[in-house]
Amino acid sequence: MSLRERGARSCRAALVSTVAAIAVLAPVIGASAGDGGFQGKSAGDFMVRLRGIGVLPRDSADISGIGGNTSVSDDIVPELDFTYFVTDNIAFELIAATTHHDVHATGTSLGRVDLGSVRLLPPTLTAQWHFLPKERISPYVGAGINYTIFYDQDAPGGTVTDIDYDNSFGAALQVGVDVAVTDKVYLNVDVKHLWLSTDVKVNKGAIKADVDLDPWIVGFGVGYLF
Repeated sequence: MSLRERGARSCRAALVSTVAAIAVLAPVIGASAGDGGFQGKSAGDFMVRLRGIGVLPRDSADISGIGGNTSVSDDIVPELDFTYFVTDNIAFELIAATTHHDVHATGTSLGRVDLGSVRLLPPTLTAQWHFLPKERISPYVGAGINYTIFYDQDAPGGTVTDIDYDNSFGAALQVGVDVAVTDKVYLNVDVKHLWLSTDVKVNKGAIKADVDLDPWIVGFGVGYLF
């Protein structure tokens, strides 16, 4: 089984486990919702979440000279996000995480080419609408912008002695749900899709590629409301 398949299977298993846990807790949470003490999310609140995220690129590429496509590995990493509620329903979220990916060119005139590895720092800011901020089960949707920084670019040597990725902006869409365990502690499931492209230069521009990464980001974790 490939690294990508293992990563995707792990992400799916984690997401299923989290959704199952929420389903088990929901009746208990719902039964306690009428205690009168629960306040929910309010304007001026600040939430910090710690998630585990699976970053699943759905990449394609236009490679000059040798043709072919790209294969970018998945990654599973911790992620920290900060959310501020402007109103009860409207919030802004900023996520911070860094990922590591192995990259290959496939189906080229040179066969499968190892392009080494690269790390991504993709801060993403979204504006969110929380449908039921005063309820213990509170879904939301969001849209925003991403700026991805490519760093620690490691060329493998041999055929590829140098590789460079351009930093780039992209759009982001998001859907998720917070489930209150206590007044302050929330479980969270979150899915984002980024539209992310980069221009890649191999061996000082001898080969160029326009790569669309377009990753899905699947996260689950816990948040604390201040």
